[in-house]
Amino acid sequence: MKKWDMKKWSKGNCKKNMMAAGVLLVVCAGIYMNWMYSNSQNVADLTDMLDAEMVMSDSSLILDTETNLEGTDTSIDYFAAVRLSRQEARDSAVNLLQEAMAYGSASEQQESNAQLEKIVQTALCEAQIESLIIAKGYTDCVAYMSDTGISVAVASPEGGMQNGDVAVIADIVITQSGFGMEDIRVVEVQ
Repeated sequence: MKKWDMKKWSKGNCKKNMMAAGVLLVVCAGIYMNWMYSNSQNVADLTDMLDAEMVMSDSSLILDTETNLEGTDTSIDYFAAVRLSRQEARDSAVNLLQEAMAYGSASEQQESNAQLEKIVQTALCEAQIESLIIAKGYTDCVAYMSDTGISVAVASPEGGMQNGDVAVIADIVITQSGFGMEDIRVVEVQ
């Protein structure tokens, strides 16, 4: 039979042991509470939420036309509203893709990464097209690119849009995007 070693349970060592046991108890209680809380939440499966065709479809861009303020230029409001709507839709899609990359399997992560790269490339192409059109002397424009084509809304120049204006815009879009003439829609915004 072993004798108790009183030095191990002296006043100083006992306080240290009790303190360590208390910290361990608090940490374990925190882990348990976190586990209970996460089990009580209905966590949606992100793969069910992500539909590749809905991430950046035409239906995800919704323009609120009721934002027209009195005393302001309606075409400026239009371009600002379209840009805001486009950016919100992209931000939402990027957030979903980032969550899928964080929680998905390796193949889902690769697919999400490819979709994220596509969104970035599309945004860069649209920005280049918009910058070049504005550089040609047009007041404002917004480009929206999808898999099937590109739409460009351009502020109406003085005297209205002419065939030459459409040709200049189409040339910029073709060289920057690679779409053919049949895939381009130019819209004049009054």
